[in-house]
Amino acid sequence: MGSYTAAARSLSISPSAVSKSVKRLEQRLGVSLFTRTTRSLTLTPEGRDLHERALRLLQDAQEIEQAAIMARSAPSGTLRIAAPLPIGIHLIGPALPAFRRRYPDVMVDLRLNDQVVDIIEQGIDVAVRIGEPADSRLLWCRLAPYRLCAFASPRYLAERGTPAHPNDLDGHDTINLRYQSTGQPFRWPFRMGDREIEIVPSSGIMADASDALVTAVAAGGGIGLLATFIAAPYVARGELVPILSEAAVERNNIAALWPESRKANPAVRAFLVMLQELTLEHRGDT
Repeated sequence: MGSYTAAARSLSISPSAVSKSVKRLEQRLGVSLFTRTTRSLTLTPEGRDLHERALRLLQDAQEIEQAAIMARSAPSGTLRIAAPLPIGIHLIGPALPAFRRRYPDVMVDLRLNDQVVDIIEQGIDVAVRIGEPADSRLLWCRLAPYRLCAFASPRYLAERGTPAHPNDLDGHDTINLRYQSTGQPFRWPFRMGDREIEIVPSSGIMADASDALVTAVAAGGGIGLLATFIAAPYVARGELVPILSEAAVERNNIAALWPESRKANPAVRAFLVMLQELTLEHRGDT
């Protein structure tokens, strides 16, 4: 992870504990595992070789554990799930109580992060990602498409009127997403007949998290473009209204990924079924 401090934070222990553990391991093995400078921490060639061997041992141990779990047939044990924040909060999180009621012997460990993690190295059973899967070591399946649509609060529309065309957005307050990875604003796509256009509105409010964006839109701050699975509970409560629905676009870029060693795990199979059902259910929102 690049530093003792980052490693300590991920393990919920102190940096000194990490440092002492590494020192004991180096003394026991009789080799230096890291090259340390004031600005960086990198593996030595010996450390890299031992790390790769250790990962293979851990993978073998996980496969043995998975074989034991599969022998029990019913979903059970710990299910480690990684997902981006908006999908974890708005799609997966609300569905977990029902999943646990159906499979009470499964303990769910949900890890939300917009950064892509190494699924195998982190021991993740299932990951949900936006974009094209790039890791050839993993199995994956495409989930159901979702829609991107413009929304506003009833109060805002009562005060400012409802735009009839994407070009009308120039006269409205808008709230937009800024990508954490690049700092660039989100380009709003709209379907115009048989073609798709993109606009970048001049927004008075920018946010780098969808949760802040949707709450600001629901509070009457302006018009925002949202995935329908994020807006759905606000629409159900009457806090948001879809607009320009005829110009909404569909996206099919959410995938579930899992290691080969987990392919027959009953808990993984059950969770993948739930994901497919969830995304199909939300496909018809708004």
